[in-house]
Amino acid sequence: MAPRPPHRIERIEDVVAAHLCSGCGACAALLPDAIAMLDVADQGARPHVQAGADTGAALAACPGVGLGRPERGEGMVDDLWDEWGPVLEVWEGRATDPEIRSAAAGPGAVSALALYALEGEGFAGVLQARAAQAPPFLNETALSTTRAEVLAAAGVRYAPTSPAEGLARLTEAGGPCLFVGKACDVAGAAKAALARPELGERLGLTVALFCLGTPATRGTLELIRALGFDAPSTVDAVRYRAGDGGRTEVVAGSKASTNVPERVEGMDADRAWKRFLAPHRQWRCFLCADHTGEFADLAVGRAASGKGDRALLLVRSERGRAFLERARAAGALELEPLDLARLPGAQAKLLDARAATHGALRAARLAGLPTPAYEGFGLRAAWRARLSPWRRLRCTLWTLREILRRHLRRAAAIHVRTGRLRGIQRFGTDA
Repeated sequence: MAPRPPHRIERIEDVVAAHLCSGCGACAALLPDAIAMLDVADQGARPHVQAGADTGAALAACPGVGLGRPERGEGMVDDLWDEWGPVLEVWEGRATDPEIRSAAAGPGAVSALALYALEGEGFAGVLQARAAQAPPFLNETALSTTRAEVLAAAGVRYAPTSPAEGLARLTEAGGPCLFVGKACDVAGAAKAALARPELGERLGLTVALFCLGTPATRGTLELIRALGFDAPSTVDAVRYRAGDGGRTEVVAGSKASTNVPERVEGMDADRAWKRFLAPHRQWRCFLCADHTGEFADLAVGRAASGKGDRALLLVRSERGRAFLERARAAGALELEPLDLARLPGAQAKLLDARAATHGALRAARLAGLPTPAYEGFGLRAAWRARLSPWRRLRCTLWTLREILRRHLRRAAAIHVRTGRLRGIQRFGTDA
């Protein structure tokens, strides 16, 4: 009989076995000699643990096991607190530099903030994810220190990333660094900074990306094959929102060093997400209480106005407010204040996903599975306020079906490694 997921979480291996890992990499930042993040094609980025290592201390940085909502400070927008957490201001905007917008295939707000941090504030680097050189459908964590490196990392990546694994590198940086990641990545970075204050001293600013879930690499591999590429090894690039952001493209033969004829195939980006990527989202993403980066200084998502060339920016801390104002004054971004009444309606999918979390947690417990511990997020109230009785029932039944389909009553495999990986940790693939 296959082993069951553990009910007591005492080590990082237990987090993985219980299907609670979000793949953020914060555990690897606390124990870089014992843990390395590598890709597991059907699960996501997962910690590979050195044989015999004691990983209990790394639980202090793990957002997968639970989160306590940030404290409600002065000046927070009262009407947004219940569903959005800390919000001081809300803006819509874009990078003023057309080269940035071109590289990002969109408004380029995050890249503009990153470049301003380097060039305008003297930050030592930007810790972020970028496409790996090989294979290019995977990602790697990088500390960008130049304009070219920031632009190379621009654009969305609907694939596993673990930027928090690079936090350990910040202790050797010559000054503060900007951290960019998904909501869970930033939450992991915040917990790691509390556990290891020297890491927190190097976090000059944190920027979170809105997120509906991270697809495992299997989703991208299926997309590549659906577009007619029989061998993923021939692919040179995957652009999840290319051009004006409306297409997902797979590129082959673009490098002179290969003998593959040049070829570009694509499909509508929303269709690619719904059909190939979204079905492979990590289980932990369906148990997530924070899709909008409540632990960040600034959180960035799609514009509430629906304008494709604008991004939504939530100011979540005084540090974030001061930084954004300086970036605006320096001409790095064009910004317009957003009518706060328009925010909830324009981000209905994110809020519905947050509300559904309460039902998913209840269904998982009913099935005997371990779940994250949350404090202060008001998930039950959101469940009742946003979802009709019929939608609540559908959510519960869907969750139970997924538990069976994904075989979640079996413990996930634990990955053990030998030896020490050096430098930037690039995901391998167990495809």
